[in-house]
Amino acid sequence: MRRRVAICAVLILCALTALGQQPASPPGRALRQWRESKAAVFRDDFGELGHYRDANTALKPPAPGENRVVFFGDSITDLWHLDEYFPGKPYVNRGISGQTTPQMLIRFRQDVIELHPKAVVILAGTNDIAGNTGPMRLEDIEANYASMAELAGANQIRIVFSSVLPVHNYAPQSQDLFAGRPPEKIRELNRWMKNYVEAHSDCLYLDYFSAMVDDKGYMKRDLADDGLHPNVAGYKIMAPLAEAAIHSALMTSKP
Repeated sequence: MRRRVAICAVLILCALTALGQQPASPPGRALRQWRESKAAVFRDDFGELGHYRDANTALKPPAPGENRVVFFGDSITDLWHLDEYFPGKPYVNRGISGQTTPQMLIRFRQDVIELHPKAVVILAGTNDIAGNTGPMRLEDIEANYASMAELAGANQIRIVFSSVLPVHNYAPQSQDLFAGRPPEKIRELNRWMKNYVEAHSDCLYLDYFSAMVDDKGYMKRDLADDGLHPNVAGYKIMAPLAEAAIHSALMTSKP
């Protein structure tokens, strides 16, 4: 029986090879464990609409003349202490650790549109590439970006697409995070975003990648201790780039 199963497996692999396809690689152990830990969330509240529900209710409408900006994303946004890097600015953090673009699309109305910002800064994509909520084609990630842009435009919100950050594997704790995020996929998704912005005048492209990448195409070692999440040095590079993009967005926003 085992011999038959083994022969069948070989035949399937041969057939896939003949068709020019590769069987999907199983997710790494760390990712499998993380996905198992999120099973209840994925089942009961996939978009995590409850995460900011109370905070959104408590948030007052923008004051007259207030240039509210929502930072929308995953853990890289979630961990960013905006009050420290943008003191006195009416910037609202709506990052949720581990999220992918389909989850963000689900909560875009509650966590962005209904907060009435002038602009939204979206930083996402790295967890889609890693497969946090399952395998994702680049085309599907791109479609989610486009849908968020269209929703923002329909509500007179300027949209800033942030490049996906590079990653590195220079530390032991960075190996798993790096393995799920091939640099070539990051570059390809960033190219798509840049091209999309060039074709849509109501969008801006915020290029963190070029300022944080080293000569190997990886995240500079001193900017992320775990290879993925910026440390203080990383956020210090990102903050003025974000501020400049926000300024440009607000200067061209519709009344």
